Amino acid sequence: MTTEQKVTFPSDGTMLTGNLFLPDSGAPAPGIVVAGTWTSVKELMADRYAERLADRGYAALSFDFAGFGESGGEPRDVEDPARKVRDIHHAVTFLAAHPSVDTGRLGALGICAAAMYMADNTAHDTRIGSLALVAPWLHDAAICEAAYGGADAVAQKIKVAREARARFARTGEIDYVPVVSTTDERAAMPYDIDFYLNPARGGIPAWPNRFAVMAWEDWLTYDSIALAPHITQPTQLVHSEDAAIPDGARRFHAGLAGPKDIQWTEGTQFDFYDQDPQVTLALDTVAAHFGRTLR
Repeated sequence: MTTEQKVTFPSDGTMLTGNLFLPDSGAPAPGIVVAGTWTSVKELMADRYAERLADRGYAALSFDFAGFGESGGEPRDVEDPARKVRDIHHAVTFLAAHPSVDTGRLGALGICAAAMYMADNTAHDTRIGSLALVAPWLHDAAICEAAYGGADAVAQKIKVAREARARFARTGEIDYVPVVSTTDERAAMPYDIDFYLNPARGGIPAWPNRFAVMAWEDWLTYDSIALAPHITQPTQLVHSEDAAIPDGARRFHAGLAGPKDIQWTEGTQFDFYDQDPQVTLALDTVAAHFGRTLR
């Protein structure tokens, strides 16, 4: 059994809202900060992983990044890697100060895109003692070119992002496209993805399914593979060859400076968000990793 608390904490002057899941053990527990995919709100998958980590004895915090979900901040729904890394840093600060958390045992769990952001904070935050990444999306320029149709396609996305940012600077108006759509070719993911389009899965009212065009540049120029040599904390990856960019996971794993392991299993990217056996296998692997490394 676990207890869920609605919490708020500051990040660069903005109040963020999260859910803190606590085990009913009574004693201070190791604390884990959890975050999920790009554009996501905590209800999509971070809550699921945080609650089930609490079932396994961890104090786990999921939260909405600035400008997303229940958190404050403007502009809204803009994927800003640098800002998200700072938000994670402040989430760690909040978690470390909570009386139900053992300050000396703090970990980080990133699912999909949050793998990059958790890795970035871990590379610079000595308070994090252990890192786990589930179905990690880990990219650099070469991987982005492979994933988004080549160098010319990436350059075009950056061009339209700069135009959208300039328009925002002039007018305050944000050019949004769908994150996922089967009909709008401008969508960030112009595919039929059941997880995002199915109201019984991720297509929930709390998630507005919109992507700010001006965010493409920061996303496409973000290099997470280069972070690996700066991470000395024990790191566990859980991934599948049928999930997103397994080559990025392999290259990131190879570059890690500290103790490391990678669990290869089966399943699509979206299976790791809300389907079993993938979610349970990932949680069991991650919880065991934290158990070994947060002592």
